[in-house]
Amino acid sequence: MSESTDTSVAASNADCEQIDKVTVVLQWVAQAQFAGYFAAADEGYYADQCLDVTIQEGGTNVVPQQVLASGNAQFAVSHVVKSMASREEGADIVNISQVFQRGAYLEVAWADSGIETLQDFTGKKVGSWGAGNDLTLRAALEGEGVDFDKDFEIVQQPFDMSLLLNREADVVQAKTYNEFAQLLETVNPDTGELYQPEDFSVINLQELGYQTLEDGVYSSSKWLEEGDNADVAARFLAATYEGWAFCRDDAESCVQSVLDRGSALGATHQTWMMNEVNKLIWPNPNGEAIGTLDPDAWDQTIEVAMGGGVLSEAPDDGASRSDIHEAALKLLEDTDVDVVGDDFEPIEVELTEGGK
Repeated sequence: MSESTDTSVAASNADCEQIDKVTVVLQWVAQAQFAGYFAAADEGYYADQCLDVTIQEGGTNVVPQQVLASGNAQFAVSHVVKSMASREEGADIVNISQVFQRGAYLEVAWADSGIETLQDFTGKKVGSWGAGNDLTLRAALEGEGVDFDKDFEIVQQPFDMSLLLNREADVVQAKTYNEFAQLLETVNPDTGELYQPEDFSVINLQELGYQTLEDGVYSSSKWLEEGDNADVAARFLAATYEGWAFCRDDAESCVQSVLDRGSALGATHQTWMMNEVNKLIWPNPNGEAIGTLDPDAWDQTIEVAMGGGVLSEAPDDGASRSDIHEAALKLLEDTDVDVVGDDFEPIEVELTEGGK
């Protein structure tokens, strides 16, 4: 686990009567999936909002929603399904902003495997990340009549594609912005060239109707009700939105910011990730600002989770709130920050061996 703190705080906060110190915990280590938070620190947006923000990286032993619920952070980046499962277990966490508007879950097998549907998993070796990262897959399989616990052999999957590449699993989990790129930056020993999309059978869970909301910002209900913390949270979101807008418009700078933090993944891989993550955010499907929680998308996510047995019932109305998000947007009203991004166009990214 590592932490980074905005080093420009002192200079940028010179006119602040008070500087509020907060911590946000990420789901994983430094990579473009979280570039907006790093940009908000590096470009001084957090400092401009009179905040001193510690960005705590995640890892295999870091569960963001649990760190938040324990009081060791004020904000956490997490998925709706995982977060609501924790809330159902008693965690005092609430969704205050839904940054990612689209899902990115893929299941990937070899093109010659005969695996083209979720029903084809029966009797196969299936890679699974576990630790809550398998909940959407579990829900999708159960929704298609496949018993996650009985119909196939589960193989513990690391956060890479080695199980598939070594044919130690028949099908594995992947995200559009990360693991799938790892395949396409691997050399096919039979051709000496990089693998191509047609070498794989890809099942997009979103296209099957199992769209679940992923990275959002969570806080503690109790903390938000104390003092001026709701205002602190609004300022945190405003600066974060500005960071994501910066990464939309200057992806190259955000990739470099991630690389400067010691990412083990190379420049072309991070560029792919930045591009794919931007696709998940911009533009909002309903023409709304970044961070807006679509009630229909929320309901669909909860229905998928309940249908798959991940949740026993729908969360109460306190599981999400929009007032802090709306206050954040008001803070940006008189700025030139484009919080909608209707003009966003993804770029073409050419991957290289090893993503370097």
